[in-house]
Amino acid sequence: MIRNAQFLNTAEAFKPILNRRTVSAQVQKNTLKDGDSLVLDFQEHLVGFVTLSLSFEGSHPDAPAWIELQFAERKQEFSEDVQSYNGWVSKSWIQQERIHVDTFPSIVKLSRRYAFRYLKLTVLGISSKYRLKVEEAQCEAVSSANDADLKPYQTQDRELSTIDRIACRTLHDCMQDVFEDGPKRDRRLWIGDLRLQALANTQTYRRFDLVRRCLYLFAGSTFENGQISAAIFTEPEIEADDTAMFDYSLLFVPTLWDYYEATGDRETLSELWPVAYRQIGLARDAFDASGLVRDSNVLGWCFTDWNLQLNKQTSAQGTYLYCLKAAKQIAETLEDTKLAAQIEADYAQKRDAALRYLFDAKKGVFVSGKDRQVSVASQVWMILGGVSDDAQILFRAKDTDGVIGMVTPYMYHHYVQALIDTGRREDALNTLRAYWGGMANEGADTFWELYNPENPNESPYGGTIVLSYCHAWSCAPAYFLRKYYTE
Repeated sequence: MIRNAQFLNTAEAFKPILNRRTVSAQVQKNTLKDGDSLVLDFQEHLVGFVTLSLSFEGSHPDAPAWIELQFAERKQEFSEDVQSYNGWVSKSWIQQERIHVDTFPSIVKLSRRYAFRYLKLTVLGISSKYRLKVEEAQCEAVSSANDADLKPYQTQDRELSTIDRIACRTLHDCMQDVFEDGPKRDRRLWIGDLRLQALANTQTYRRFDLVRRCLYLFAGSTFENGQISAAIFTEPEIEADDTAMFDYSLLFVPTLWDYYEATGDRETLSELWPVAYRQIGLARDAFDASGLVRDSNVLGWCFTDWNLQLNKQTSAQGTYLYCLKAAKQIAETLEDTKLAAQIEADYAQKRDAALRYLFDAKKGVFVSGKDRQVSVASQVWMILGGVSDDAQILFRAKDTDGVIGMVTPYMYHHYVQALIDTGRREDALNTLRAYWGGMANEGADTFWELYNPENPNESPYGGTIVLSYCHAWSCAPAYFLRKYYTE
């Protein structure tokens, strides 16, 4: 990896001081014997550090209390057998601790940060001579977002107000010293999440210093060839993840442009533009002579959506075109007319190739890969990339036999944007109501990493116990509702 000390120093200068507040759980039945459990409800989703005040009832304790602590964003997580989990995501993400408490009364401060609403205490072992008493449970909740900066969403629609509130809380709890993808898991800076968080931030907390910090972190730690990594680790020091994806690296370009549009910060635009344009140059190597991006069976070569059945070729083509549009705007803003013309020529060739080779006139939709797969994602990215302005391709695709649908709120975000871009704002609003409103109806305090309306407890990891129920790419409604649907 290459480290740019100047960029990393700039990022460090914008590291935020976290806001802190103390939230207490209501403790009712608080006296526990061997084998007893107690579930504490903090009434809201929190990200922070827990302190327990413990005492005893009965004779003087003659042995320690052995206690299991389980944290959950949703109560459903308590129903899973931790020992039987064998999914491919490490079980070390499971939010569980076992502690011994030797003396009472005692103040137990947990050093690890947790993301949760519920805390379950189970007494695994205790002397019969006394009982454990839970006097108080507190969480020092942390976030770089300040709710004093958040203006109310102007609407008389109670459902939309609820969806906006949950979306804002999702963004709030993911705003730490970077825009994390999920405060439970992976607790990392991912560029796909950052782009959507930054958009929501423009309509909510407006912490542009945090966006700027994240842009410089990506630019400050790259692969040897200059490619932007898909994610950045921030502890114990800044280090790029060894994961690179075609679309994620490219999305640095529109993320930078969106930041400039929101702030007018020409200095950052100019300084990071060479890094951004490098992503365009590297991506060109993935195209053949006809102007089509080469398909790949390599897992993770292009993200698009959390679906192993999805062929990514057409989505990748659309993503490249979408990012070229942002690149041209940056070049024009920086008055590099020669480069802007080159980008325009590149755009025209790749757009023409998409129309020539990827559109199935008989089906009336875009197809992807050698098997000419039909997916919603392909249509969405052809619209966002400017290849089509016909919303009907979205609906035709959905009605096609064997169509590959959408899986994540990340993909639904782009679907909503495609509807808006093609003038279908009512359909976009209905999607926000149905999809994010569906999570709200399931009792969501924050919006989830993955949501299948037909199976709300679905998980791609082999168990919901490692699923993130507060996930950055799910904060879309805070952006869309406040930008397009205010009263």
